[in-house]
Amino acid sequence: MKKVIAMMSIVGLLTFANFNGAIAQDAAVPEGTEQVAATDDSAAAEAVVAEEAVEEAAVEAAPADDTKSFHQVLKEKYIQGGAGWMTPVLLCLIFGMALVIERILYLNMATTNVKKLLGGIEDSVKGGNIEGAKELCRNTRGPVASIFYQGLDRIDQGLENVEKAVTSYGGVQMARLENNLTWIGLFIALAPSFGFLGTVVGMVQAFDDIEVAGDISPTVVAGGMKVALLTTIFGLIVAIILQIFYNYILTKIESLVDQMEDGSISFMDILVKYHK
Repeated sequence: MKKVIAMMSIVGLLTFANFNGAIAQDAAVPEGTEQVAATDDSAAAEAVVAEEAVEEAAVEAAPADDTKSFHQVLKEKYIQGGAGWMTPVLLCLIFGMALVIERILYLNMATTNVKKLLGGIEDSVKGGNIEGAKELCRNTRGPVASIFYQGLDRIDQGLENVEKAVTSYGGVQMARLENNLTWIGLFIALAPSFGFLGTVVGMVQAFDDIEVAGDISPTVVAGGMKVALLTTIFGLIVAIILQIFYNYILTKIESLVDQMEDGSISFMDILVKYHK
């Protein structure tokens, strides 16, 4: 009996010791867990700060990435205005500039050093070398030289016929100088006309959108009006560009006409003075 009680006492002591050890372990585990959790929270906070820094850097770099070139902006506006109405305006610019370039090149090639040419003609006529004067005119480009050649070619018919030839051929050369100006003026008028027409059609479409929506929404009205007015803007820009070159061409033609008139008077004076 005593042995049984002793055994039970030993078992009880061992059980109590194991129970206390389990409690101690359970108490220790939460402390370690709290440390691990605190470490995880610190790492998460650092990750959040890093992510915020990356986002701020991306926001700061975004404006530089979003910067668009002039051609990209022009392309976007062209698409927004509608290819159906922007294409005619673009064609007016292309054909108008082609004619402008052709006229500028022609007028620059038609420019002549009239004083030098008259000096050579005077020397030849003074020496009785009419063929030399005609050869000089043939080798000189420009309307002034052509007019002088026509006068020299009729010098045997009398000075009166020479004057008539110079006057008549001068009118022909003036008409050649003004060639294609009518077409340039047409494109100057057509470009804004196409733009206004596109604007009117765009406004009608905007009112149709308002009618479908059943409410005058600022978004609908502003979007439709912006697209409608783009055609007018581009049309006016094209007209302004062509008008500037058109006025330059007119100024150049007036300068050449003045040279032709002054040169013709001096040419006739040379013939009257030296030709017998």
